[in-house]
Amino acid sequence: MIKRTLRRLLSMIDHAGTGGKETNLQLEIHGVSTDSRSVQPGNLFVPLIGEQFDGHRFVAESAAKGAAAALWQTDHPSPPEHIPLIFVDDTLKALQQLANAYRRELPARVVGITGSNGKTTTKDVAASLLSTTYKVHKTIGNLNNHIGLPLTLLQMDEDTEVAVVEMGMSGRGEIRRLSELAQPEAVIITNIGEAHLQQLRSREEIAKAKLEIVSGLADDGLLIYPGDEPLIENLLKDRERFEREMGFALPGQLKTFRFGIGEHNDLYPTGMMLAQEGTQFMLNWPDFPPLHIPLLGRHNVTNVLACIALCKYMGVLTPNIANGLKHVQVTGMRIEKIRLPSGVTVINDAYNASPSSVKAALALLEDLPGFKQKIVVLGDMLELGEQETRFHREIGRLIDPKQIDYVFTFGPLARLIADEARKTFGAERARQFDDKREIVREVLRVAGPNDIVLVKASRGMRLEEVVAGLLAGGSAQ
Repeated sequence: MIKRTLRRLLSMIDHAGTGGKETNLQLEIHGVSTDSRSVQPGNLFVPLIGEQFDGHRFVAESAAKGAAAALWQTDHPSPPEHIPLIFVDDTLKALQQLANAYRRELPARVVGITGSNGKTTTKDVAASLLSTTYKVHKTIGNLNNHIGLPLTLLQMDEDTEVAVVEMGMSGRGEIRRLSELAQPEAVIITNIGEAHLQQLRSREEIAKAKLEIVSGLADDGLLIYPGDEPLIENLLKDRERFEREMGFALPGQLKTFRFGIGEHNDLYPTGMMLAQEGTQFMLNWPDFPPLHIPLLGRHNVTNVLACIALCKYMGVLTPNIANGLKHVQVTGMRIEKIRLPSGVTVINDAYNASPSSVKAALALLEDLPGFKQKIVVLGDMLELGEQETRFHREIGRLIDPKQIDYVFTFGPLARLIADEARKTFGAERARQFDDKREIVREVLRVAGPNDIVLVKASRGMRLEEVVAGLLAGGSAQ
C-alpha cells in the first residue's frame, strides 16, 4: 500500500493548504480508506460525498480509530481540529489524482480489463497466471469503478511488478477516465454484450464505451480483443473515424491481438471437451500442450485465451501458463459449482445476467455430461432498456425441452421467460414463482442425486438466496 509522508502527499495532489491538528509534515501515511468502518491506524481518510451520504460526518470517527490524517473539501464548514487535514476542492478528484501520481511513481506494469461479461473471471485468471512469474496485485472483488480503481492502485506495494485492474462502467466516458488514471501497458476487452443497453441504447455504443480503455494505453501498448466481434474491428480499422466518434486518438504504435473461436483469430481453440470438473482444450499454437482449466463453459475458454495472449506478451513461459491454469480460482457466484449433501449439484451464477451470458450458461448446462436431470432457475436480466421484453421472451423460446428438464423463474421480467418456455415445456415443467422459498422447496422436491441446477439472474434479484436456501435444505429469504 502507499506509504508517504504528508509532505510527499501534498506534492502529489492539488490542495488549498493544511489545517486541523498542528501538522507534522514528516508524519507517514500508511494506506488510504474511504470507509470509516474499516479505517486502519495510519490511514489517510478520504471523505467522499454521494447522493445519500457525506463522509465528512465520519472524519472524527476515523480519527478515533487511528486515521493519521484526512482530506477535507473546502466547501464544507466546521473542519475538525483534532486531526491533520489537507484541504481540497473535491475529495473524489483528489483521491483519483493521488492514485494516478502513485501509479506513475512505481515501476509496475499495469494491465486493464473490461468487457460486458467475464471481466472479473478474466482478471482473476490473468493475475493467477502472471503470479507464476511476477509479484502481482489485482482488483479485489469488483472494485472497478471511479472509486474502486483508485483504491486498488493505492493498495499496491512498492515492489509490485504487475497490476491487473478491472474497469467497469455504466455510461460513456467512465472507462476513459479509469484508463487515463491507470495508464495501462496492455488491455483486454472480453466481449461486447447487452449489459447497459438501458443507458447506451445500442451494442455499437457499448462497443465504443469499452474501447475507451485504449485512451490511457501506452503509445506502443497492446490491445487484446475478441476477433469474432465485428463492432470492435469496424471501429479500429479507420483511425479518422475512430478519433471523430471516440473523441481521442488511437495510440500511435498500437499493437493488436485477436482471440476467439474462429480460425481468423490470432489465437483460437482447435478442440474442446467439457467435463463435470472443468474444461480441456487445445490451441492453434503448436508449442502449447493440451490444457485443462477448473472452469466450466466454452465462454471461459475464450476468457482464458485472452489471458494466455497477455501472459505470452508479458514474458510468462508456456509451462508456467499450462501449470498455472490448473490452479485458477475465481471470485464467487461466477459459475461457482456447489455439491449439496443430497448429491444435487448447483451452479451458482447469480452475480449478473445479460442475454449473452444467460445463453452461454444455458449452453454450458446443455453440454455438461453425466447428469440425470437439468434444472434452470432464472431471474430478471436488468438494465436492458426498451428491448427487455424481447430479450426475456427470446430466452424462454431458446431453452430446449429435450436438453433441460425444468425451468423455474423469479421476477416480473423472468415471468416472460416462463411464459414462452411453457409453450414447449408445459405448465408443470416451466413455472413462475413469486417467493424464493417456494423455488427452493420445488427444486428440492424434483431434484435428486446426479441432478444439476443452474441459478442465474442479475445481481439485483439476489438469487444467491435461493442457493443459500438449497444449502440450508429448504429455506430462503
